[in-house]
Amino acid sequence: MSLTRREFTGRSALTGAGFVLTGAAGALATAPGALAAEDVPEVASGPALEPGYGPLRPDPRGMLALPAGFSYEVITHSGVTKLETGEYTPSNHDGTATFEGPRGVTLLVNNHELDGPRDEVEYPVPLTEGLVYDPAAPGGCTVVETHRDGRTAEWVGIAGTANNCAGGRTPWGTWLTCEENSDRAGQNGMTKDHGYVFEVDPYDRRANRNPKPIKAFGRYDHEAVVIDPRTGYAYLTEDASEPNGLFYRWVPPHGFKHGRGQLRRLADDAGVLQAPRCFDAGGRFVDDLSRAAKLGTVYGVDWVDVPDRDARTVDVREQFDGEDVTRARKLEGMWWADGGAYIVSSYARDESPGRPHDGQVWFYHPRRRTLTLKVLLGVNAEPGEDGAFDGPDNITVSPYGGLVIAEDGEGIQHLFGATERGRTYPIARNDLNDSEFTGVVFSPDGRTLFANIQEPGIMLAITGPWRRSPRH
Repeated sequence: MSLTRREFTGRSALTGAGFVLTGAAGALATAPGALAAEDVPEVASGPALEPGYGPLRPDPRGMLALPAGFSYEVITHSGVTKLETGEYTPSNHDGTATFEGPRGVTLLVNNHELDGPRDEVEYPVPLTEGLVYDPAAPGGCTVVETHRDGRTAEWVGIAGTANNCAGGRTPWGTWLTCEENSDRAGQNGMTKDHGYVFEVDPYDRRANRNPKPIKAFGRYDHEAVVIDPRTGYAYLTEDASEPNGLFYRWVPPHGFKHGRGQLRRLADDAGVLQAPRCFDAGGRFVDDLSRAAKLGTVYGVDWVDVPDRDARTVDVREQFDGEDVTRARKLEGMWWADGGAYIVSSYARDESPGRPHDGQVWFYHPRRRTLTLKVLLGVNAEPGEDGAFDGPDNITVSPYGGLVIAEDGEGIQHLFGATERGRTYPIARNDLNDSEFTGVVFSPDGRTLFANIQEPGIMLAITGPWRRSPRH
């Protein structure tokens, strides 16, 4: 059932425009019944020593600057470390998830955002027999096994996919890898259609044989996906422009039950794929999320059916006109927590129809059918100087409270945190090159923060004196 404009505006009036961050158990959450924003101070990016862990210290090894007391280890390195089968670790690390293995083992599924002709990629994902979707495509994902004693192993989870960007961990313990490439067979050398989501099981290698796209989720430039464990609905982001991409919802067919391997059994047209149509507290249609210029902004959300989810003749996002749907500038990573989805909309600057900014993080609350602006980064005027952040991308919710965000902006690249009030602080800086950070995620026990330097492709494990983040 959709939330009507009348219900949204009426409820907003009854709440007296109240908005509070409760942060129970150290996580971000909106107060029950809250709909509209009170006068929360606007937060711009900039130097922040408190909250956080203090200033970043240059790395003698020239790779990763961290606060005092923190350290890192390299887990995989493209062109240096090798898979079980002897090939080098593929390059261009991206979205990552962790899974608890037996006796202290941590499993990580790591996307490799590789595109274009396979023979032009130095370290593609190896075409492991039985795990290949399209032999012409260089992307896919690997599974990395780490032990407490420092031993590691790595093998292919899926191969022959294109531009595997972000993705999402499922409630039943698998990984959904997303293709940010919608080439048709015959385009750019591809032999099959692309632009799909695939499921990868980190525990059962046999379950990954004969990869099958989840066509019910639609064919477009996928970025990330999360699953609502209560309803089974899937939420997906699209990183695209001209026109800007969309935030999607997939409603499963009646009687469908999620579980290992169930998504690949779905009919191509199973369920309903929808796009959002947002409106403010006055009932006015909002055409693009980048218009929001105030922390705590809340929009109501209705959902509109996608006419042709497989985009047989027209790209999915181009099937809507005018006031049909609400778009967003560079929809990126997502993370499910606190009963909803945290969603990144990256920088806008001059492309914003509202006020320029360098990134947003929204929270979609499915029961209230609202989007709330949780983090707003001001324009980073000096991206080549340390101390400010722009271009948020991959995201995770920290077990210590607040968010941890991977930066994909201009100039210096960081991992940074955001408190429950939206204040930002540094966690790490890329001292190796100007490549973005990706795949930020904590280990199942919360002791290790994993993150990748996308190019050349380096997976890092960061440890240190983690502590509860203050709410301010």
